[in-house]
Amino acid sequence: MTNLLLATTENTDNQNSQYTPLNDPEIAGVVAHINEEHLDELLGFLSVFTSLSTAELDLVDAQITDIYAEGIAIQTCPKGVENQSTAAQNSSLYNQTFFIAFAAPISQLDDLQAQYILLKQRADKKLGKKTIKLTKQVFEVQNSYRISKNMLRLELSMPSLSDVEGAKSSTSVPTNEAGYAYLFDLEHNAMTNALITDSTDGNKAGDYKTNDSEKQNVRPARPHCYYTLRKAWQADDEIRAWVDVFLHGDTPGGNWATALQAGETVVTKREFPEKVEHLRDGQAVLIVDETSMPTAARLLELWNNPTPPLVVCVTQDAGDQSYFDNVKMRSGLDCDTESREDNHFTVLPIVTNQPNSGAELATLIDSKLGDYLTDNPLQIDKVWGALEANTAKALRPLLKDRLGLSRIDVVVKVYWRHD
Repeated sequence: MTNLLLATTENTDNQNSQYTPLNDPEIAGVVAHINEEHLDELLGFLSVFTSLSTAELDLVDAQITDIYAEGIAIQTCPKGVENQSTAAQNSSLYNQTFFIAFAAPISQLDDLQAQYILLKQRADKKLGKKTIKLTKQVFEVQNSYRISKNMLRLELSMPSLSDVEGAKSSTSVPTNEAGYAYLFDLEHNAMTNALITDSTDGNKAGDYKTNDSEKQNVRPARPHCYYTLRKAWQADDEIRAWVDVFLHGDTPGGNWATALQAGETVVTKREFPEKVEHLRDGQAVLIVDETSMPTAARLLELWNNPTPPLVVCVTQDAGDQSYFDNVKMRSGLDCDTESREDNHFTVLPIVTNQPNSGAELATLIDSKLGDYLTDNPLQIDKVWGALEANTAKALRPLLKDRLGLSRIDVVVKVYWRHD
């Protein structure tokens, strides 16, 4: 893969002319999203595809400046206020722009995701990191039931894999990862149900069976949706799994989950691990809403840090605050034991009585956290959170200012968008 240093910003305009621009009005939004959400990936690209050393990368942040048909341009920039004292001697590191080539040129923005994933997969492999998998999985629904007022648990299963000696293996589904996400194919169930209706409705004449136009009408508003694997384990000859779905009004995902019946299959199209490696040491705070509580619950069960975290739990309804009541944290000091009385996590509940989105919620979370830290002095070292897009965007700078942390230690993900 070609890696070409363009030049410093003073000269990039002339040299960038050799690449083909994508004239799409949505590019600016895509660039902003990647820069806000995927800093670690951009630094990974620079680490693998350029000659910058680890020591040099520790001094800079990165941002995409342009997306071309042939690849992306990534610019290094000062890491933050805390590093400005070293700006003079390291100024040569800043404002360099590197061109990272795609495996194959793209002709439209719709092709960007596939090429970006290929870059990420290659970089993650070189760095020894877990990465996105474009893998189809088929689960069977065993049961579904409410575990809190608005949280539905799907119990799923699939046959175990067998190795060459016949031993059972669960490698197709991760049983010891927190925040492992699957992209569920909602359209699979909508179309399957339409076909079943066709084959079982004896009152329909052949001319009135569901035609292509009618099938288009049964397609869900969203063809797919991400859900976190709440838990998975090996049981006899199969793998069992939980997927917890927050039900909040008339939504494609909620409607899909509530309609599922035992014996039906659900299909996933893509899977990727959550970024929680930075939580292995230090005092952490987890900030979650109903969409990310399953990730936090599994993270607590697999906790690999001697210091218990503070969990800021934001729910619209007080009835969902009970979600963590039965979650037991594994001891970070002894990973083979359940939590002890002196090793437990604390939940700071925030009940809003309204949909949890927007910058106002970010201000509320920051204020509540500040009040808690005033009454319970803690030196917060790491943050992981996952919230609505506008909330996450507004919360990141508030937390960095309040806690005095670097961008890399404040990971606040976007788990959903308020339409």
